[in-house]
Amino acid sequence: MKIRRPRLPRTRRGQRQLVQAVMAVCVLALLPATWLYVSTADRLRTTADVPRTDVAVVFGAGLWDGEPSPYLAHRLDAAAKLYRAGRIKVVLVTGDNSRKDYDEPDAMRTYLRQHGVPDGRIVSDYAGFDTWDSCVRARKIFGVDRAVLISQGFHIRRAVALCEAAGVDSYGIGVDAKHDATWYYGGTREVFAAGKAALDAVFHPDPTFLGPKEPGVARALAAGR
Repeated sequence: MKIRRPRLPRTRRGQRQLVQAVMAVCVLALLPATWLYVSTADRLRTTADVPRTDVAVVFGAGLWDGEPSPYLAHRLDAAAKLYRAGRIKVVLVTGDNSRKDYDEPDAMRTYLRQHGVPDGRIVSDYAGFDTWDSCVRARKIFGVDRAVLISQGFHIRRAVALCEAAGVDSYGIGVDAKHDATWYYGGTREVFAAGKAALDAVFHPDPTFLGPKEPGVARALAAGR
């Protein structure tokens, strides 16, 4: 069976309409990304000037042989730096623990302990399967209403926008990262992820797993007073 190639319009009017249609599709595709940039413009900070906040949220970014990937290690380094500087009191680590042989939160906890954050100041969210889930669970399960979010620059705007939509007053720190293949992949992925983020912000779907409320953050804060 022969596959027919699509025929391009031969008339100027048809060609003009095709160009307009392509441009309209491109504009619509970029609208969610534009929303992310506009809505988070005044919410990005550095480890030096972020407001003092009780809680920092660190999003998972993969494990290599059970250890935090370089990207995740950079995020955790920033959280440890904030803690040592007294700019945060508790770190909420949120990541994937959907199977026994893959546990992002525990690997993140171990790394933070090795870098000067006491175990009692670390709280684990084992059902942070994506950014929206992490933000909703931070608010509904752990009772976080204000936080510093830590991720890479290509992801932090989406994290801030979604946590704001979930009811968490947020500031974001986009940590430095080597511009390697992973960085470019992440930046490209964000263009498409922005569309899902916009839908999540509008429709507020339930996370993959919600469960009962957990007192970990409140307990860690109370223990530090």
